[in-house]
Amino acid sequence: MEYAIIFLPLIGAVIGYLGRSLAKYFSEITTSLLVAISACLSLITFWKGIKSDIYGNYLIFEWISSGGFTANWSINIDPLSSVMLVVVTFVSALVHIYSIGYMSHDPHKPRFMSYLSLFTFSMLALVVSDNFLQLFFGWEGVGLCSYLLIGFWYKKDSANNAAIKAFIVNRIGDFGLAIAIFLIFLFFGTINFEEIFQVTNLYAEKKLVFFGFELNLITLICVFLFIGAMGKSAQFLLHTWLPDAMEGPTPVSALIHAATMVTAGVFLVVRCSPIFEYSQAALNLVAIVGMITALFAASVALVQNDIKKIVAYSTCSQLGYMFFAAGVGAYHVAMFHLFTHAFFKALLFLGAGSVIHAFKDEQDIRKMGGVRKKLPFTYIFMLIGTLALTGFPFLSGFYSKDAIIEFAYLKNSSLGNYAASVGILTAFLTSVYSWRLFFKTFHGPYNNEKISINDTHESPFVMLVPLIFLSIGAVFSGYFFKETFIGHHSNDFWQTSVFFLNEIKHDVIPLWFLLTTPLIVLISIPISFYLYIANPKVLKDFKNTNMPLYDFLLNKWYIDELYIKIFVNPTKKIGSFFWKKGDIGVIDKFGPDGISKLVKILSNKTGRLQTGFIYDYAFVMLLGLSILLTYLILK
Repeated sequence: MEYAIIFLPLIGAVIGYLGRSLAKYFSEITTSLLVAISACLSLITFWKGIKSDIYGNYLIFEWISSGGFTANWSINIDPLSSVMLVVVTFVSALVHIYSIGYMSHDPHKPRFMSYLSLFTFSMLALVVSDNFLQLFFGWEGVGLCSYLLIGFWYKKDSANNAAIKAFIVNRIGDFGLAIAIFLIFLFFGTINFEEIFQVTNLYAEKKLVFFGFELNLITLICVFLFIGAMGKSAQFLLHTWLPDAMEGPTPVSALIHAATMVTAGVFLVVRCSPIFEYSQAALNLVAIVGMITALFAASVALVQNDIKKIVAYSTCSQLGYMFFAAGVGAYHVAMFHLFTHAFFKALLFLGAGSVIHAFKDEQDIRKMGGVRKKLPFTYIFMLIGTLALTGFPFLSGFYSKDAIIEFAYLKNSSLGNYAASVGILTAFLTSVYSWRLFFKTFHGPYNNEKISINDTHESPFVMLVPLIFLSIGAVFSGYFFKETFIGHHSNDFWQTSVFFLNEIKHDVIPLWFLLTTPLIVLISIPISFYLYIANPKVLKDFKNTNMPLYDFLLNKWYIDELYIKIFVNPTKKIGSFFWKKGDIGVIDKFGPDGISKLVKILSNKTGRLQTGFIYDYAFVMLLGLSILLTYLILK
């Protein structure tokens, strides 16, 4: 069963691509069916782990064996990987089914479905790895698939640019992860998780000289591991690829943001918790970057107008929550939020896709509005997703996001208090921009001048079914799994897959603190309705009087412009210099261009001998004979 979970999506990717000409819908049905079977098997594995504590490491084959170094291809099933299996396969299966309807008019849908399945396989290979090399294989696999899917509509320059941007930015993070793996192998002599984690405490005080500075080995390893996580999970400064990734089809956005690529960074930090727990400096870095990311992305989302980009920045912000939870040592809470977030974020993206489908590919929320009666099912699903994301009481986000804030507060440290404060502020901003999206999309006057409101329509049944399942997860996943993931006996579930050196006790919390975030979330609903629907003139006047602040947020804190000035333009100038002076001026001049020019000159000279007079030909023949005789005599 464990082998089927991993390899069914790969088989689907191959069959789906090669069988694209066999029959209509063959690729779509095959890939969706195989991933759905994998999802069902993942649910069984997850349930068997909870109820009967059945886990294991299943060897596929020995990958590398050289001296004392061994790296296997294995399927490592433990509580952490079983949670990720459910998240990845369940969301992926629903995205596959949704794509049958969403991509129905695309001529290249078999290739799209194949890429989706390959994406799923790469992520599964990552989460079930028992060593860093297999993890790195899956890590690069999801990077490759994201490039293929973001740039799926390759005839659009914007899609190509977004795909290249995602690939390049992620190479920075991947370089950090590679350095961390090299350091681990150099000092630990192995890359197998279990062997590393067992002896980490022995290296807790070890120092090494790095670029002339004496640094703690564990801290250095953790920092580079986190750089890898920052790239994949789009944390502040390495986040710039994520909004542009919206150039891919909407199902891709749902898969990347809810279940696969961006969750890989959180998974890496949690998987390596036995290493991070021995470096408080590294944990502080994780928490600080997570806090900045959460606040940054939420502030930017307030003024974005592209429906998909708003949800994308929401993902970025929620990932910040997960990281600062891990940074304060609440790894299990980070995983709990990752688990619940997968449902409501996939729901929001696929719901946004349904809206875009209804508006004939329009994505600007300023050109929507007033369609709640035309899209009744999409309206309900988006409402559920918005409530869950904002942390409305008793929905999934309420349990997991509030738990992050509570555990940060219970850390009882300066950093923990800062994290809790940022978490509360970000929760308010999240609620405001989420309701802004919802109200401007479905309420108020209809604002689209190109499409009549009568031409908008509800999505087909095949697109609505996945939203039903995701809605169930968005409503109930927090309530049903809170005790398992973060309850007083949660250690019985997580066992050794998550390591706590100093576990935070989830004990007495002041009532005022418990009520603060839910009250803020509730109050933000009427505030948002008033500002965006009832009296939008208030915000318009505020924007006009605070234009620099508005432009600052609209331009995403000018991070992209800063990178263009510091990195892109100088790199282009350096590249242009070497291209003109080196490539054209030296290589081409004395290489192919120079040789072809010389051949042409010699050909022209030789051509002059073709005069048509017999004495000229006789002269050339005698000259050639003289050269040949001279050569033979000298030899």
